[in-house]
Amino acid sequence: MRCQASNALSAPAQIASVDVGVFFVNTRDGRVATRDQLAEAGLTDEVSGRPGPPWHQIQGPSDASTMWYAVLRKPVRGIYIGTLCIRHTDRQPYLEEQGWEEVPVAEIGVDGAQAM
Repeated sequence: MRCQASNALSAPAQIASVDVGVFFVNTRDGRVATRDQLAEAGLTDEVSGRPGPPWHQIQGPSDASTMWYAVLRKPVRGIYIGTLCIRHTDRQPYLEEQGWEEVPVAEIGVDGAQAM
């Protein structure tokens, strides 16, 4: 029996439009960007592939997608910290009650909200 083509073939094209990867928060101003966005802007080290300060990696899976994860930031003691939270769970409202704010997908990038 042969497998028939399905609409599943279009799924990668949909996912490609969503930010995916390792996320970093700028501890000074709260901007959030992916490693790929930082690399395209020339802000990563050629050897390690990691950006330097003030960019700090947000803990989470290396293939996180904004379709499944909300990217949140919070100012704490004069710097911004970041976290990822699986969408559509009770955890996100709890974190927002604690002062975390979701970074809109359109603002994820080296320029942040200015990119809009």
